[in-house]
Amino acid sequence: MLLRSLKLHIIQCGFAPVVLQVSRTCSNMPLSDTHQSPDNAVSGKQVKSERKLVVPSNSRFIYPEFLPDPKMEWRNSLREKLERLDMIQRRKHIDIPEFYVGSILAVTSSNQHAPNKATRFVGICIQRLGCGLRANITLRNVIKHVGTEIKYQLYDPTIQKIEVLRLEKRLDDELLYLRDAPNEYSTFDENMEAEYLPEGTPVPVNTTLVKLKPRPWRARWERKNMKGLADLELEERFYKRAEELATPWEKYDLMKQYRRTIPEEEQKEIFAEVCSELHEVEVMRKKLKRKKVFVKPTRSS
Repeated sequence: MLLRSLKLHIIQCGFAPVVLQVSRTCSNMPLSDTHQSPDNAVSGKQVKSERKLVVPSNSRFIYPEFLPDPKMEWRNSLREKLERLDMIQRRKHIDIPEFYVGSILAVTSSNQHAPNKATRFVGICIQRLGCGLRANITLRNVIKHVGTEIKYQLYDPTIQKIEVLRLEKRLDDELLYLRDAPNEYSTFDENMEAEYLPEGTPVPVNTTLVKLKPRPWRARWERKNMKGLADLELEERFYKRAEELATPWEKYDLMKQYRRTIPEEEQKEIFAEVCSELHEVEVMRKKLKRKKVFVKPTRSS
């Protein structure tokens, strides 16, 4: 019997009777959603909600190379996507730590002409340019009273190791004026040991004011509005000319700023994708580091 009960009701209308059939639900019909089985309820409780990864607010300063070139003629979404995947894969093989312009780095790279097939260069980062796989850094050091600079492609496969010996920032985004400064501002020991900061400590800012040598210089530094330079001690005519060539109104040009930057919505989308991958790499690297540090205890005799 499919139906448990059946009732017929006849309603007398004006011309012909109308038969209404009222029945109860079949015994094999599925229950409503409100009456779920206890097994389904238990399984629903066991499902864990995925944690949303919070993207750090300073990601565009830590990973500036992941942002594409803002020039529209250079934009290509497919190329940018493939480059980000290549950069993440490269970071799985080499640890590229957090650093800024003004930090002191040590880069070890392959060199087939070196006795041990590798060279290590220590210097201060004076410039960080490029985006994607074309990102590069310039290190400067004074070796045997000669100013030496080396430009490294950040994702060059010949780079074996990047170490941060001193993590700090400077007042300017570029330190190219160190080329016109005395050697003492760019001299660092090749055997310098790393200085570690406690976890969670903000990156210190080095407020040293650099005193330049007398002119001539490699650039018109009085026109660059550099914050890390001491008094240049120039004649008044140099400063007047700098004021004539200054363009203070550009900071109010919103369209110019828009063309020079990536929209904030696109930045969040890019870093949400990148940080999720880099977080897994960082967790795996920390686990490997713990395994190396751990020493199995031995029973004393």
